[in-house]
Amino acid sequence: MPTGKFAISGLRVFGNANAAKPKGVKDFLILRTEKDKRSAWIKWKMSDDAYAYNIYLGIEPDKLYNSIMVYNANEYWYKGMDKLKTYYFSIEAINENGVSERSKVIKVE
Repeated sequence: MPTGKFAISGLRVFGNANAAKPKGVKDFLILRTEKDKRSAWIKWKMSDDAYAYNIYLGIEPDKLYNSIMVYNANEYWYKGMDKLKTYYFSIEAINENGVSERSKVIKVE
């Protein structure tokens, strides 16, 4: 820095907290609206041992290339689908010790 002062903002450090990873997500549900097939209400049961969730989605069950990270919530309103395509979803929980196993892939028509 030309002024001789230096600051860091938004630094995140990852490591191993030597505790258990979060348990898998339960009651994962996708409700695609009939009126507008581009939207879906995504819900799941909140875990006590997780602070965030990764929702994976795609148009093939083995190609879930898109993801959404949700913090401190157990629902998400998704409005990014093509109304004529079938979509597939999966979710995993996150905490300081890692990520849970992904849920079973759900097909949404």
